[in-house]
Order: sequence, then structure tokens, then C-alpha cells
Amino acid sequence: MAEFTMELNDDQKQVRDWIHGFAADVIRPAAAEWDEREETPWPVIQEAAKVGIYSLDFYAQQFFDPTGLGIPMAMEELFWGDAGIALSIVGTGLAAIGVVANGTEEQIGTWIPQMYGTPDDVKVAAFCSSEPDAGSDVGSMRTRAVYDRAKDEWVLNGTKTWATNGGIANVHIVVAVVDPELGTKGHASFIVPPNTPGLSQGQKFKKHGIRASHTAEVVLEDVRVPGSCLLGGKEKLDERLARAHERAKAGGGERVKNAAMATFEASRPAVGAMAVGTARAAYEVALDYAKTRTQFGRPIIDNQGVAFQLADMRTSIDAARLMVWRASWMAVAGKPFTSAEGSMSKLFASEVAKKVTAQAVQILGGNGFTREYPVERMHRDSAIYTIFEGTSEIQRLVIARTISGMPIR
Repeated sequence: MAEFTMELNDDQKQVRDWIHGFAADVIRPAAAEWDEREETPWPVIQEAAKVGIYSLDFYAQQFFDPTGLGIPMAMEELFWGDAGIALSIVGTGLAAIGVVANGTEEQIGTWIPQMYGTPDDVKVAAFCSSEPDAGSDVGSMRTRAVYDRAKDEWVLNGTKTWATNGGIANVHIVVAVVDPELGTKGHASFIVPPNTPGLSQGQKFKKHGIRASHTAEVVLEDVRVPGSCLLGGKEKLDERLARAHERAKAGGGERVKNAAMATFEASRPAVGAMAVGTARAAYEVALDYAKTRTQFGRPIIDNQGVAFQLADMRTSIDAARLMVWRASWMAVAGKPFTSAEGSMSKLFASEVAKKVTAQAVQILGGNGFTREYPVERMHRDSAIYTIFEGTSEIQRLVIARTISGMPIR
């Protein structure tokens, strides 16, 4: 187990500088265009694939960093470049991680390459969990998967929403209910291969921010997938469902829920790191502007009202990063989140991003309100961090229940 440190080692610094260079040279110059187009930035994803950033190997290397800082470091630099394009680059990773975490070796070997494609023919993948009536309340999920034993196929029906890359993905990972009696414990994940009949894209959302990232509904109408597309396999699922039924009878369901919550606690710092990247980007623009913009014969940073805002912005960004790093280290070190430190980091960093980007717009004045300067886009992008991967209200609920000893439902 690595000791907690706030100092990146030489290898980490090299990786950070490499990602930062890609963000500065490739992502940033393209950010405004793809935000206006509201389309998937395929050329940028292709460039990321060519240099090795858009690949499972890259994320695996960062994920298995023994200090826990690989993923938050990478997320911060990519999202410093642009949140919409960065999400297009990392969005496939969520589906890939789902397969790696729950799939068999054969499933991993078969489907992960099809999620990413090749540098000359890039593909994307989508993880489909949220539904119109089941966002924070995953227990209300209605998408069903029914096993056709005669054909060894699963039949999926339902509608997913807020799916990053939904409908344009080569491979979709779909979470569905297989045993309604078990609530959230009766869910399973399925691989929907390319060009499977019955899967279609529903509404594509026109969003306030992160507009370069494709977000849409995914409609499943009698979608049939082979039995081999159940992540982990039928035998493993049957064993898990049987254990869940036994625990439910014995009154042990809450312990299982808390174990699931620990998984969310470990993943939320990555979103916090994304928020830190966006906040840092806006702060840097505002700082540079304040040092070069003159009013009444002097730079506006000489005015206490501006200087103090910048001081608060930098302080809150550093505090958010430290919370993200602490939670990321705790996750890799196996430390229990006794105060919901994962949710704390996501809550604080996401709120910081919204506040800092708003302050950046204010410091730039009228220029900050135009699309000639990037802080307007950064401010719009920042709104997503308090919404996805659990809203700020959900984070506060988790933290409150954790510190009070109440069960997290």
C-alpha cells in the first residue's frame, strides 16, 4: 500500500505533462467549434487514439497506479482542456470498466477491442443505466431482461436515458431488471453487440453544456442478445440472485446495499477531478485577464475586489483537489469511507466548479458573457458536475446518513 503523498513522482509528472500537452495542443483549439456544432468530435477522438490516450491500456495504467492519483490526475488535465471533448474521450471508459469489472475473460477479450476500434477506425461505447423515471432512484428501473431458455437468449425491453454515446455506440452495455422481487439486487448487465435489431436511438438531448459529448435516449424493443452477452455469465448470476434471496429472507439486505454504496464512493472522486480541471481552466483565464486588462490606468488585479476573488478561487480549487486526492488514495488503499469521503470530494469539487466559473465570468465582465472567451463555455459545462454521478443533494444525503450512522437506501 502506497503512503499518501501530495507530491507526484517523476513518472506521474511525465504522464501529466503528456496529457496536458495533448489538452493544450489538440483539445483546446477544437473546443469552441465542437461546442457550437453539438456533435461528437470524431477527429479529436482519433487523435487521442493515435497517441494512446483513447485506449483501455491507458486507463488501466492510471487505474492501477498504486498511489490512486493516476485517474484524478488524468481527468483533471483532460477536462482542463475542454469538458465536452474530454467526456467524449473518456465516455467509453465507463462501459469498458463495466465489462472489465464484471465480465469473463472471454467477454473482455471479445468486446473491449470493439468498444475502442482502431486509430484508423475509432469506435465508442455506451453505458446505459438511467431511465426517465429512474435516475437517482435506481430501484425504480423498468427495463426488463427475460431469459429465453429454448434459444439461450435474453430479451430486453425498455428505454434508457442520459446515455453518453447512446445510439452512436458500437457496443452498448445495458443494465436491466432480471428479478423484480429483489429491487436493486435483481439487476444485471448485458452486452448489446453492434447492429443488434431492436436497439435504436431515441431523443438526442440539446444540452446547456458539455455539448461536444453525445447524450441520448436508447430504446430497446424486443432486443435479443445471446446468453453469452450476460456479463459474468448465467451461472454467476443465478448464484448471486440466490444469495440475495437468502439475505432478504434473513433481513441482511441493508449490508449488501452498503457494499454497493462503497463502489460509488470509490468512483465519485474521478468526477470531482473533472470538476477541478474545469475550475482550474476558468481560474487561469481569469487570472491572466486580470493581470493584463487595465482600467483607470492599472491592471484590474490591483483592485482588491478582483484580487480577493482570485485568491478565493485558487484556495477552493486547491482544497477540492486535496479532497479528491484523499478519497482516491483511500479507495486504492482500501480505507473505509467512514464519513463518505468519496461523496464529499465530488460534492465539494462540483460546487467549486460552478462557483469558480461564475466568478471567472464576472471578472471578465462583458467579455466573460460572450463566446469570444472560453469562460462562458466553462461556466455552462460546470453545471453538469452537480448533476451526474449523483446530484449534490444525493451526495449530501449520503454524507448525512453516513456520519449519523443511518442506513443508506
